[in-house]
Amino acid sequence: MTTTKRLLRSLPAEYRDRLMELAREVSFPEDARIFEEHGTADRFWVIRSGAVTLDLQLPGRRVVTVETLGTGDLLGWSWLFPPYEWGFGAEALSPVRAYEFDGADARALCEQNPALGFAVMRAVAEVLGHRLHTARSRLLDLYVPHTADPL
Repeated sequence: MTTTKRLLRSLPAEYRDRLMELAREVSFPEDARIFEEHGTADRFWVIRSGAVTLDLQLPGRRVVTVETLGTGDLLGWSWLFPPYEWGFGAEALSPVRAYEFDGADARALCEQNPALGFAVMRAVAEVLGHRLHTARSRLLDLYVPHTADPL
């Protein structure tokens, strides 16, 4: 199993400081919907405290939690890629404090400084790889019939 990659920790200090100039502190109460699947992805967060569930609506089935995020985790990556639409929904599992970043401002910063942009893109790609693995494993656990191994 892969381990969660932390966006801010993975950036060199100079780039982290530049990115943090765009941050504002926000909070969400327990059970707050932070964003909905297919909604406009115009921002992202780095969780400072609390927990957030990522969920997915499966056709003809209930909403399924695919991952739970916590302190230091990146919440939202769809701000980086057109069509800037959320692939999952997100809900605060507990009270959450986070750094919030405007997606357009972050993309502009990355375009102005290609080395910073590459570092952000690489860190987000590592998060995506982890999320894809986790979502796939979760969905297989939920929906693939389990059979006992013959003796």
